[in-house]
Amino acid sequence: MSNKICAVVGVGPGLGFAIAKKFGREGYQIALLARRLDKLEDYKKGLEDIGVNTHGFCADASDCSSLETAFEKIRQTLGHPEVLVYNAGELQQGYPTTITATKVIQDFKVNLVGALVSVQQVVPHMRKQNKGTILLSGGGSALEPFPEVASMCLGKAAIRNLSFSLTQELEEDGVHVATVTICGFIQPGTRFDPDKIAQEYWKLHAQEQGAWEREYIYGVD
Repeated sequence: MSNKICAVVGVGPGLGFAIAKKFGREGYQIALLARRLDKLEDYKKGLEDIGVNTHGFCADASDCSSLETAFEKIRQTLGHPEVLVYNAGELQQGYPTTITATKVIQDFKVNLVGALVSVQQVVPHMRKQNKGTILLSGGGSALEPFPEVASMCLGKAAIRNLSFSLTQELEEDGVHVATVTICGFIQPGTRFDPDKIAQEYWKLHAQEQGAWEREYIYGVD
């Protein structure tokens, strides 16, 4: 069994599952983090059916304590993740002039704060090992916002900023931080097929240190 661990926060049936599948097929044990136990079991079974060694951990990306507890369980049962992928996100309709401040704050907990907390759980060991990869799922709305989903756009802009800040802080420690900015709607069988996008996450991870990129913009020629 491989001792390499990839933690994927925010697993759903689309991109999160595809990323877990790709890294699993490349020899990583997968630690899946999602809020609902029943869905976790479904994703775990789907990955194990194709030979991916998978472990599920319940965690609410909007709850700092929940994430901290889940990562402690990962460390205790599997070890320290070498790769972290943060793919959690909250999408709600609402224009800047109509969405409530309470809703923006709640969304921000998932769209940004959960990423920050997850990063803080893995960075100490990555620094100690002078090795690690952190990949954050971004979106084209960070570059060109859509006012009808203002809260999500704020979150995507913030996670892109966080990714760039982490790059400056951690690059000298041997930790590769990058964001995949997805400029389109993820849908199987299209240009934005989740399996195709997942390939770009792997390519970023596989880059040699001297050639590290801090962002891959998917869907723009």
